Amino acid sequence: MEHLERCAWFLRGTLVRAAVRRYLPWALVASMLGGSLLKELSPLPESYLSNKRNILNVYFVKMAWAWTFCLLLPFIALTNYHLTGRAGLVLRRLSTLLVGTAIWYVCTALFSNIEHYTGSCYHSPALERVRKEYQSKQQCHREGGFWHGFDISGHSFLLTFCALMIVEEMSVLHEVKTERSHRLHTVITTLVVALGFLTCIWVLMFLCTAVYFHDLSQKVFGTLFGLLGWYGTYGFWYLKSFSPGLPPQSSTVNLKQESYKK
Repeated sequence: MEHLERCAWFLRGTLVRAAVRRYLPWALVASMLGGSLLKELSPLPESYLSNKRNILNVYFVKMAWAWTFCLLLPFIALTNYHLTGRAGLVLRRLSTLLVGTAIWYVCTALFSNIEHYTGSCYHSPALERVRKEYQSKQQCHREGGFWHGFDISGHSFLLTFCALMIVEEMSVLHEVKTERSHRLHTVITTLVVALGFLTCIWVLMFLCTAVYFHDLSQKVFGTLFGLLGWYGTYGFWYLKSFSPGLPPQSSTVNLKQESYKK
């Protein structure tokens, strides 16, 4: 338990800072552009992380929204109820997960449709000879073909959105004070560590996507959709009264609003 406490203390001192919420979006954009430039000018040698079957990609990134949803659900419920004692407000704040699910579903469906309508089936990855008899990606792959279209990076989108959402929700820890002997303290501490490590995985795999996969334009659009999903909610809509709202703070919503304007 002592090691868990130390880890939670470190994560509270890093991810919960206002500076992290302010500069993480810019850091993600910079790393995406820098990694893409490195990929084009001086590609890195293949590694374990460049293999799409690596354990982080298969068991975490492929289910990024599920992991984020399942850990944020108890975290938001426990911390928000501990601070407010209002079940109605907690349910309202939990609706941020429904909004996030809608954003994830709409964007991934949009990306899939764009790839479908801009793509064609080829005999090989070298894009030699179009196989016009196959008009869908699924049919093309089933018959051994290679589908090539404008494939917006779903990893860039989802990892950006999930990392920024977690950091926003963890800002509530500025206000959460619990007794170390209380069971609630242990649960929240465990969730903080889990969410912190999850955020580190999202950022690491975002960097791997930038360095190893997709074209620059595909990653730019993916990252842009992730940033729009985050800012459209936490930077705009959640500041309004008719919304799930921001994580409860001792400061007013106006102060939060001003921080986004700077």
